[in-house]
Amino acid sequence: MNLNKKLYRSTTDNKLAGVCGGIAEYLDIDSTILRLIWILVVVFTGFVPGILVYIVAAIIMPVAPTVIPTPPTE
Repeated sequence: MNLNKKLYRSTTDNKLAGVCGGIAEYLDIDSTILRLIWILVVVFTGFVPGILVYIVAAIIMPVAPTVIPTPPTE
């Protein structure tokens, strides 16, 4: 288990704010499965709490840092 793993919003796998993509990257699962689970939870628990949790997560979770590749040295 990697203890240095951090939870970020995804910049590459995002549909709205990158919350589900970031959680899927953190948990190392397919983001489509996580999005389907999220939709089912929102539908069966009520739209307002599920959407509110997503908005709060989008505000609280930091965006993943961009990695700038360094050119090879000769």
